[in-house]
Amino acid sequence: MSRLVPVGLVALSVVPLTAGTLRLVQLAGGPDLMPADERFAGFPVALVAHIVGAAVYALVGVLQFVPRLRRHHITWHRRAGRIQAATGLLVAGSALWLTLFYPPQPGTGDLLFVFRLLVGTAMAAALVLGFRAARNRDIPAHRAWMVRAYALGLGAGTQVFTEGFGGAAFGTGEVAGDLAKAAGWAINITVAEWVIRRPTLRTRRAFA
Repeated sequence: MSRLVPVGLVALSVVPLTAGTLRLVQLAGGPDLMPADERFAGFPVALVAHIVGAAVYALVGVLQFVPRLRRHHITWHRRAGRIQAATGLLVAGSALWLTLFYPPQPGTGDLLFVFRLLVGTAMAAALVLGFRAARNRDIPAHRAWMVRAYALGLGAGTQVFTEGFGGAAFGTGEVAGDLAKAAGWAINITVAEWVIRRPTLRTRRAFA
């Protein structure tokens, strides 16, 4: 089962990473393979940082969920963890910057503005707390905070589904769209808490 987790995480990342890549190609002067976004004229540094940071964060994070790499390549795990923490903070910081200083995405409202501020802040805080726990050798707390941060960072992948199903069930109005996006983050953090709190195989055997 644990071997399927990285595969699932890669699958969840495919759509947002593909969209981000196409946007970078467009910003670099390449063909318009997706609709232009007038909010980002020229070469917006915050958007580029967000896309590149999200790609690295998502892919490095997937490898952190491979048990064999964590257990048998401790030095690699630590170095990759530093990269993930740095790119995660870049993702969260650039997301907050885009939310605060760029015009809102057409069709979105105040609810999504608030949700994005909360999620960006929560992700940054989780990364800082996770890094601090690692420095203090508190591995369970480190794992928990990093899983939470990663779950929030993959919200865009889950939103592909929540917006699709939400739009079919409730329509595509401003409030419905904002809540559908929020549902993506809510689902991810709920799954993360389940992963964090579920008994380990070793614990289940001890009480069997």
